[in-house]
Amino acid sequence: MKGRARKREPILCLTAVLAGLLAAGGSAQRLDLDGFQAQPEFYFVRLAYNSNPWLSGGWGAQWSSWTTDAPEAETHFLQGLSRLTRIHAARDGRAIRLEDEQLYDYPFLYAVEVGRWHLSDEEAALLREYLLRGGFLMVDDFHGTIEWEGFMQSMRKVFPDRPVVELPDTDEIFHVLYDLDQRTQIPNVWGAMTGRTWERDGYTPHWRGIYDDDGRLMVIINFNMDLGDAWEHADPPQYPEPLTALAYRFGVNYVLYAMTH
Repeated sequence: MKGRARKREPILCLTAVLAGLLAAGGSAQRLDLDGFQAQPEFYFVRLAYNSNPWLSGGWGAQWSSWTTDAPEAETHFLQGLSRLTRIHAARDGRAIRLEDEQLYDYPFLYAVEVGRWHLSDEEAALLREYLLRGGFLMVDDFHGTIEWEGFMQSMRKVFPDRPVVELPDTDEIFHVLYDLDQRTQIPNVWGAMTGRTWERDGYTPHWRGIYDDDGRLMVIINFNMDLGDAWEHADPPQYPEPLTALAYRFGVNYVLYAMTH
């Protein structure tokens, strides 16, 4: 395939794996043996996609859904990741399209507002290959029946033969660093301020996923939740600290799982 000569499994250096397993408060600047600042071990990479115009306000809005909460959500989350673990995380997020040959440099992808995404057949095939080769996808911030179907229209192209399942409390991803058995709905900022934690008809939060043949979780699906808003509004007092802290813990577990599986 043209332009895909560099295709390979996402590669993670051993230092990143070991560092990610060691929780710590605070993190010092990472330097290599010559005293130069070391390269980050982890990049938060946001998936750029075309939106379904029927769910995104028309063709003029088709490019905007994937940018929701950027760049504050990833900037704040990366700060928390550096404080809560020994991972040397980049300070700022990045964005990538599935056609980019650098996709395989990153083991973790974040996709937001996926109830409005629209993957072509080619993009679906590229995402399937990325995931089966060891990549990990976190999806977030979509709500209700209509947006679930919008998400699944593209996900069925990616994995027509793999089921989406509810994740049990015992799944490893909930116990990599933090033991997370709270199924608390993490709302957007307005929901957090008003107590109306749901959007549309998405009353119940769901943690769902898709596994590969070896039982590795490839896709974590945060449905009827908005972790990105909890990260984005980590500093303002209007967003309750317990919800922000919980969203950070979920995100940290997801990253550590992606980097070690």
